[in-house]
Amino acid sequence: MTRIAVTGFGQISAMGHDVPTFWSNAKAGRPGIGQVSPELYDHLTYKMAAEVRDYQPADHFANRQANMLDRFSQFSIIAAREAVASAALDLSGALATETAVVAGTGAAGLTTLDEAYHRLYARNARLHPLTIPRFMVSAAASQISMDLGIRGACFSVSSACSTSNHALGVAMMMLRTGQSRIVLAGGSETSFSIGAMKAWEALRVVAPDTCRPFSRDRKGMIVGEGAGILVLETFESAEQRGVPILAELLGFGFCADADDLVQPAADGAIMSMERALSDGGVAPEEIDYISAHGTGTQLNDVNETRAIRQVFGDHADRLVISATKSMHGHCLGASGALEMIATIMGMRENLAPPTANFTEPDPECDLDYAPNEARPMEIRTALSNSFAFGGLNAALVVRRVDGSTP
Repeated sequence: MTRIAVTGFGQISAMGHDVPTFWSNAKAGRPGIGQVSPELYDHLTYKMAAEVRDYQPADHFANRQANMLDRFSQFSIIAAREAVASAALDLSGALATETAVVAGTGAAGLTTLDEAYHRLYARNARLHPLTIPRFMVSAAASQISMDLGIRGACFSVSSACSTSNHALGVAMMMLRTGQSRIVLAGGSETSFSIGAMKAWEALRVVAPDTCRPFSRDRKGMIVGEGAGILVLETFESAEQRGVPILAELLGFGFCADADDLVQPAADGAIMSMERALSDGGVAPEEIDYISAHGTGTQLNDVNETRAIRQVFGDHADRLVISATKSMHGHCLGASGALEMIATIMGMRENLAPPTANFTEPDPECDLDYAPNEARPMEIRTALSNSFAFGGLNAALVVRRVDGSTP
């Protein structure tokens, strides 16, 4: 089977505006969670979020381009630019037609929609003429292609919190079948509009203080925002270009619970993990580390723990598990990409990032979650989980490549 290499990645999140800053904060266990911005504060009963701070569009875009872009598309382009630079990818020639974009999002241009509805219902004013092209789900994928000159396949996927893992999995399939030579894949999300945040508030799954996955006193998730994009290509392509291979994506497993819209089912999580292992030809005992979905909600954390025990049996007690949403928040469609970047960085530095904000163990969450401090360890093969509303599950297996470390 065609081997799939990761040769670059980029991100922007509450943990920093680039990968080095993100990883420095992640391995130090420094959460990007803080008080919501002033324009949201008085509208919300919960006051904590994982927002991208100190962000100015003018630092990245000319006024004319910025006017075309919702915040989620801006973040996607920023992450894609960093990913392409880190992969030393030259898209000025024929390679542009062999490169694809699969850039997903859970909810797309919520900031644009909020602004449009305020104009319409509060001011009875005309809508901005670019409202539709700014908020559409495929906007980020299209804008990445235009910003970087990518002319191969270009489309978006949307599966709520599993979006990025699905995007990476679809990218793997495209590379395995020879439809593309290189794929930029990942996701973005920006939920910090009043309407979207009030909707999360109504769902009653948001913590009033912080996100503490797998802790007994966990109170829910923290909404985050950001984007993560990875450059995937065949090993043959990476070797021809003479670029380092950061990691190898081995397996992808996905399925649906077909059960409940918002409550997770253990059998769906089990099936996605088993399928990812099978697709990658990896035995459960080969996994050293799991990047957990780990939202900090009561149901998800217990469900994921039970699913891991079912899949891994006695080996579950030897696994190290992290929930980095404890630091960058739940970035919804971007989460899987951010978590994959943290996983690969951990492989390269022999360090599992911590689950931050951990207080005391929950008897029903009885695995090793690397509480509060990064864990020095060799990570050869890892699994990354994403489980979304609607019972949409996606898991990925990634392996360290010999000679890939600095």
